[in-house]
Amino acid sequence: MRTTLQGVGVSHGVAIGEVRHMGTAVLEPPAQQIRRDDAPREQGRARRAAEAVSADLTARGNLAGGDAQAVLEAQAMMAQDPELLSDVERRIAVGSSAERAVYDAFASYRALLAGAGEYLAGRVADLDDVRNRIVARLLGVPMPGVPDSEQPYVLIAHDLAPADTALLDTTLVLGFVTEEGGPTSHSAILARALGVPAVVALRGATELSEGTVIAVDGSTGEVLVDPDPREREELEAEAAERQAALRGSSGPGVTSDGHKVPLLANIGGPADVPAALEAGAEGVGLFRTEFLFLEDSRRAPSREKQVGAYRTVLEAFPGSRVVVRVLDAGADKPLDFLTPADEPNPALGVRGLRALLDHPEVLRGQLDALVEAAEGLPVHLEVMAPMVADRSDARAFAEACRAAGLPAKYGAMVEIPSAALRARSILQEVEFLSLGTNDLAQYTFAADRQVGGVSRLQDPWHPALLDLIALSAEAARAEGKSCGVCGEAAADPVLACVLTGLGVSSLSMTASALPFVRATLAKHTLPQCERAAAAARATDSAEQARRAAQAVLSGE
Repeated sequence: MRTTLQGVGVSHGVAIGEVRHMGTAVLEPPAQQIRRDDAPREQGRARRAAEAVSADLTARGNLAGGDAQAVLEAQAMMAQDPELLSDVERRIAVGSSAERAVYDAFASYRALLAGAGEYLAGRVADLDDVRNRIVARLLGVPMPGVPDSEQPYVLIAHDLAPADTALLDTTLVLGFVTEEGGPTSHSAILARALGVPAVVALRGATELSEGTVIAVDGSTGEVLVDPDPREREELEAEAAERQAALRGSSGPGVTSDGHKVPLLANIGGPADVPAALEAGAEGVGLFRTEFLFLEDSRRAPSREKQVGAYRTVLEAFPGSRVVVRVLDAGADKPLDFLTPADEPNPALGVRGLRALLDHPEVLRGQLDALVEAAEGLPVHLEVMAPMVADRSDARAFAEACRAAGLPAKYGAMVEIPSAALRARSILQEVEFLSLGTNDLAQYTFAADRQVGGVSRLQDPWHPALLDLIALSAEAARAEGKSCGVCGEAAADPVLACVLTGLGVSSLSMTASALPFVRATLAKHTLPQCERAAAAARATDSAEQARRAAQAVLSGE
């Protein structure tokens, strides 16, 4: 009798291969006292190890580029955090060895993050990885990382740190499965960027025996253990059929009956542009400008640096739509010069537009840089604000854009349920809406998007979330304005059809997902998409919604 395990599919494709487990570093070094005279030497060892780990993470980021680079650079900053290193040196001064001091200092900081609200708690896995790397270097043991293998395999891990995910050798790693994580965790985002089939939040994944053959379906989240020859043949044929459809997919996004659905790319900066162009992106639906600011948390980047980055992206899409999100800081992306350091729950505090309105000089600096960057370019620039709660927020943002003389459309992101419920009111102040489904799900269901244990509530297929999306799309249609989706929900090909049926006017996603979505849309008519959307909304769970939509689209 075959065994099928169910996780959350986060990166499309099918992988069939033998299980290999992720190696880990020694997590807890022995507690041993040192002589006071040895403290300076131990402090030096700790500093050098932290510097080396920071440099290694930065180098990995430079090799990976794109979203991975931003994630790894954030980890490199963790390794060099002044407060953490001061705590390490203090512990060494009172008798701890370098490795034990690092372990204990990081444990203390870890507890603070775990209790500091949804977003910061989601960074615990990244912090653990930095700690393990520093401790491993001090102990002289192998770094945590992927196993050595001459044959292709499916990687199994409790969780995958960004440093490991970003540089996976895709000629050897056929796919991966983790016990932790969610659809919007770093490992999921990077898996999609690499085009590696992946399933997360699969309980019991690490209990799979080394060498066991499994089949991983990154679309459905199913993992088939020891598939027989017939099952393997069926899965391989299905994967080949998908690839053939992708190779034949090109041009703009359109349903089979001619309804246009512009397919745009989510990018973090100029490094992501080549992949977007190669995938046939019709423009940029989400330019995450915060990655430029996160390079130095103490001060905003210079105007020259901002203008250069913005202009490079705008020049790459002449005559196309480029939607820039102004700085989205706070929560898991704190900036010393902008966001409060002592909020009890940063995810529900001063983040996004709220932080910018508290520091209007930062917003004005960014808008002025965009004005200069767009000068003389034949591009359709649109600028949107994150974390808009109501009409007052939307009005304040629009007024700031007008005051800067920005030659662009002004928009609002729908990430808070109140914005979806009052979308028509918000559209009296701005010209378009863009749905950030990752945060919208998180705030709708009170479910941290980084925690695998609540992944059921992070599922963008949940009918309650579809209802909020429908409300936003209906409001935009009534006002004669546009409503796109830039959250990861757009990267699911079947859900993309449902979103189209709900009235969403454009879809933006990671570049690697564009061919899958384009090919799927091209197989269905707009009425089919509308019927699939209605069927999904008539159910009571994400799984029921997914099955109902698939039944309509498959003609069952």
